[in-house]
Amino acid sequence: MAVAPVEFVADPTLTLQLLAWTLAGASLGSLSGLVPGLHANNFALLLAGIAASVPGPPLFVGCAMLAAGVVHTFLNAVPAMALGVPDAEMAVTALPGHRLVLDGRGYEAIRLSALGSILAVLVAVPLAIPVTSAVTAVYPTLRSNLTLVLAMVVVALVASEYTWRARFGGLLSFSLAAALGVLTLDLSPDAPLEAGGMLAPLFAGLFGAPVLIDAVFGSGIPPQRDGTIELPRWLVGATALAGALAGAVVGYIPGISAAIAAVAVLVLVPGNAGDRGYIVATSGVDTANTIFALFALVAIGQPRTGVMVAFENVNAPLELPILLGAVLLAGVCGFVLVIVVGERYLELVGRMAYWKISTAVLGLLLVLSYLFTGPLGIVVFGVAAAIGMVPVRLRARRVHLMGVLIGPLILSG
Repeated sequence: MAVAPVEFVADPTLTLQLLAWTLAGASLGSLSGLVPGLHANNFALLLAGIAASVPGPPLFVGCAMLAAGVVHTFLNAVPAMALGVPDAEMAVTALPGHRLVLDGRGYEAIRLSALGSILAVLVAVPLAIPVTSAVTAVYPTLRSNLTLVLAMVVVALVASEYTWRARFGGLLSFSLAAALGVLTLDLSPDAPLEAGGMLAPLFAGLFGAPVLIDAVFGSGIPPQRDGTIELPRWLVGATALAGALAGAVVGYIPGISAAIAAVAVLVLVPGNAGDRGYIVATSGVDTANTIFALFALVAIGQPRTGVMVAFENVNAPLELPILLGAVLLAGVCGFVLVIVVGERYLELVGRMAYWKISTAVLGLLLVLSYLFTGPLGIVVFGVAAAIGMVPVRLRARRVHLMGVLIGPLILSG
């Protein structure tokens, strides 16, 4: 796709329209981010389905799509932390954000996530051109050796576990998830929504259901203390920078998720970042990937994410200065929203009966699985949930469950 000539918007009316479209996209992204179980890929497919029918100038609609994608990556951390918090005795197997919530540091976790995302925006925008050039230069080599690269990633993830029990759990989790992916990923079941795809029940079952099942028997969210960030500023910055750069790689290597990239980031970043660093890194990778995908579209003419598929569907011109302005504005909106809404989200959930919330969210995941993949999605969700319990019980990291994507890619290579 050729880059359109730059046209600076000087007309106040057009500027206000552009601002309105961007804010509308940010609002859509915040709503989607706060819906538990709505995976980014399914959200992007929904966008792609409605994009062509949205009335308005393609450039403005494209800005709204980009803003929605960016803000979604900010806000999706909130339900991930607030919902599905297990009992205290299960904290060792919980996700990093959950562990901080159980320790009364939920406000800090939300602010760390917000910092990781906004710093990724500030880093990705100026570095996008040189980083994209470097990645596209080595991409043909990576693509031709993808099987070896992914196999090395799997070995490194298993070896990075601290105990032999966890290594066994990681290998078993990867193998089961890979088998499930091989059997289900290529299926195209009839479903009520066209924005389907097996990722909805797979990810909801593998990553969402196990936490919620444990949380049904948990005691809920304990009282939260202040949101003072206990990670040194330089370490927050270094981790966010590394996460932003890793976000470019995630967009080019199939099967590599933000969680996998975050594990690699924490190995490379000096200092003991722990759970806090993991939150910063994953948020940075997730948000940066959305931005780098825009430059990948310019560089190689291919949409690398679902959001960019929606962007292409409206035939939006690639006027980078205007699009990057929308991205920066969306980043500011996302940063403010995730702090303001996130803390109130935690307070609201903390006042409610937690087993009821967990059961309701499980029911929502089942409904989404049905909407995106029909009756077959319910079955896949149940099997995925059972496999998702394996790393929890064997005290291994859940990131091994990404074998659901990596395994089929290795076999097809």
